[in-house]
Amino acid sequence: MNRILPVLTVLLAIVAIWYLAAVWMNAPWARDQAARAGVELTTAELVADTMGQQRPVLPAPHQVAAGLWDGLAGQAVTSRRSLVWHGWITLSATLAGFAIGTAAGVLLAVGIVHNRAMDMSIMPWAVASQTVPILAIAPMVIVVFASAGVTGLLPKAFISAWLSFFPVLVGMVKGLRAPDAMQLDLMRSWNASGGQVLRYLRLPSSLPYLFASLKVAIAAALVGTIVAELPAGATQGLGARLLSGSYYGQTIQIWAALFTAAIMAAGLVWLIGLIERVVLTRMGLAR
Repeated sequence: MNRILPVLTVLLAIVAIWYLAAVWMNAPWARDQAARAGVELTTAELVADTMGQQRPVLPAPHQVAAGLWDGLAGQAVTSRRSLVWHGWITLSATLAGFAIGTAAGVLLAVGIVHNRAMDMSIMPWAVASQTVPILAIAPMVIVVFASAGVTGLLPKAFISAWLSFFPVLVGMVKGLRAPDAMQLDLMRSWNASGGQVLRYLRLPSSLPYLFASLKVAIAAALVGTIVAELPAGATQGLGARLLSGSYYGQTIQIWAALFTAAIMAAGLVWLIGLIERVVLTRMGLAR
């Protein structure tokens, strides 16, 4: 109870502020419509109007909850209006990009730790790659892949991998370099090869760092996928729901898609955390 109470207090404060902001931001439209009709709204009528507008500037929490419920449970999962269907499209590209980004990050980290030339050359380029806004890269990647006849999952996975490989690379490099000089000297005294040092010392030592970076990477991969769904006018995925909602002023649809993405990200991070606990416990590395 001592842990739940602070969380509930913060949550209630956020909801209260959200309702107040919805009244404040939606009130001008309500007053304008009342003025056009030649009537004057009371405070209660004004608040009620701001809570039930079809296309509010800021949807109230209960409107977003209703839109989220309708998208997740009120539609057949095969329907184009279902957030489950759109979520699966986004999730599949996210997982593919996350797998590619993780593999690239781990392999590059191993090379950087064992080769000074790679450390001096690849690491600066990896850092520089993250300074370019993904919104500028995504349209170019989509166009290049489309010109080669490649559409669908792969271009989105590439952009997702672009964002997710860097946290894995940085975390893995830090983890592979975690063993101290005494441990490395001990391995050398046993005449261990470089591969054996990597397998029995560096990789186990890097796992806590790797899992921490994977949690960041999976969230970044999801963001990359949603961004990749925007430039080409996609009709599938959560990015497509955001895009169509912005076209037609369906703010409730936009917020429902955003909350779906947030729930998906939280679930993916939780899943990695669960795998982390299982793996580290079995290896005796859990704290």
